[in-house]
Amino acid sequence: MTMTFVNLAVRDLTLAAEFYRAIGFTTDQTGPTGDSMLLTISDTTRLVLHVRSAFEAYTGVAVTDTATSREVVVGLSASSREQVDELVDRVVVAGGESLGPGLTNGPMYMRGFRDLDGHQWSFLHMAG
Repeated sequence: MTMTFVNLAVRDLTLAAEFYRAIGFTTDQTGPTGDSMLLTISDTTRLVLHVRSAFEAYTGVAVTDTATSREVVVGLSASSREQVDELVDRVVVAGGESLGPGLTNGPMYMRGFRDLDGHQWSFLHMAG
């Protein structure tokens, strides 16, 4: 396997794309129906945003209520502790929610956040 595609349901495709661009993702393309958008996180990782109705049609089930449950937590690596903090600071400026100060667990430093649709993410740095 050489590529990872993270698919998420969003309420507003334009606002979600603006949020992710503000934290450093780049837009590749919009789906042919305008219900989905592909963003680049890294050379090997893409984020696919879908309006909720398109996501439900794609998966065949209702979208998870992020206010009451978590289906997944997406973690992305950063090159340093400072970059972790810088990225989460950008998240907050873009309208996301920081989940508190950084946590250190052995060689790992991590900070969590929620995006505009309540999906939980973290940026982390592994020292060593």
